[in-house]
Amino acid sequence: LVLLGVGSAPSGGGLGRDPILRVGAKLVLPPTLLFGLYVQFHADLGPGGGFQAGIILAVAIVLYGLVFGIDRARRVVPEPVASALVAAGVLIFGGVGVVGWLRGGAYLDYDVLAATPAAGQHLGIILVELGVCATVAGVMLTIYFSFAGRRP
Repeated sequence: LVLLGVGSAPSGGGLGRDPILRVGAKLVLPPTLLFGLYVQFHADLGPGGGFQAGIILAVAIVLYGLVFGIDRARRVVPEPVASALVAAGVLIFGGVGVVGWLRGGAYLDYDVLAATPAAGQHLGIILVELGVCATVAGVMLTIYFSFAGRRP
């Protein structure tokens, strides 16, 4: 409900004084977030992946910040959380490679991550793409918060 802005006025200089923008954003945000998750978890079967999903998820929060104000966007995703996403994504990506080493394979050798090479490939791709998604979303939100919070 916080993300959808139920029952509260815009704050932080958003464009949300216009009821058409508010309603439009409330209608577009949930499908955008869902599409971002679809792109993330469908990457091993079709087009998409962590980078695209991270951008889509970050764009949803940026839209929320533009319409309802930067203060409300910072309450939905606080800046320390965005920074933590960057670090967590890099750790997930690197951690998958290290686990491959520890299990006797090469760096980012997915075959050794599970009982069968096919299952290892599937798990490795999902984990690496999840790390990329977290890093990209975190970086994009950090950039947005840095620039949107400036006063002219």
